[in-house]
Amino acid sequence: MTRIDATFARLRGQNRKAFVAYIMAGDPDVAGSLAVMRGMPAAGVDIIELGMPFTDPMADGPTIQAAGQRSLAGGHKMDMTLQMVRDFRADDAETPIVLMGYYNPIYARGVPRFLEQAAAAGVDGLIVVDLPPEEDAELCLPAQEAGLNFIRLATPTTDAKRLPKVLQNTSGFVYYVSVTGITGAAAAQAADVGPEVARIKASTDLPVIVGFGITTPEAAQTIAGVADGCVVGSAIVKLIGEGRSPAEVLAVIKRLAAGAHRA
Repeated sequence: MTRIDATFARLRGQNRKAFVAYIMAGDPDVAGSLAVMRGMPAAGVDIIELGMPFTDPMADGPTIQAAGQRSLAGGHKMDMTLQMVRDFRADDAETPIVLMGYYNPIYARGVPRFLEQAAAAGVDGLIVVDLPPEEDAELCLPAQEAGLNFIRLATPTTDAKRLPKVLQNTSGFVYYVSVTGITGAAAAQAADVGPEVARIKASTDLPVIVGFGITTPEAAQTIAGVADGCVVGSAIVKLIGEGRSPAEVLAVIKRLAAGAHRA
């Protein structure tokens, strides 16, 4: 059982929904992003998504693109992302960490080397948005052999024919993208999301977590109410981009988490 599996088992026992929060590694710098990351569990974050900066983030909207550019401009490298995980693990052995991003930086490092180092650092799962199920042999299956969950995205355009393929080797949870398009582009609507989550859950025992378009505690509560939890990313990253202090960012995260946990 991975930390992700254990977290969902605990939340089910408490009849609570999961709150997942995303930040970009190295934004605005390593010290700042690590300070936010370290404060997330106390603010109510159940699972941390840590973005791996990349030069061509095709699925990300302007807010997260800018975060990646800030991180890269500051000289951030994959070694530094993994060191952030190791530093976090020095004080927290329980909160799951999912690395989210694109395949190119992993491929450039070498899949076996990356997986060995990620697992040793304390990473629990991967979300790699540009690797379809047809390429599972590239990373998904080796990751699971290394003890990491490989979390797949489902979208409003994932039809009944495609869904079984998407779910085939997914583990940890399913990430349902609530809106068509890039991150931060539109607001998620529970009336649209609820039936889609139910459709996915009819085909898998995995938790279904909803992300994209969730920016307020009220939205977090509403969306988590029709799923197993929710993800907030752009709304948090926007604050970091505005130069807010880690304490200010964590105060907002705490309110967002409280909304999700009220669901």
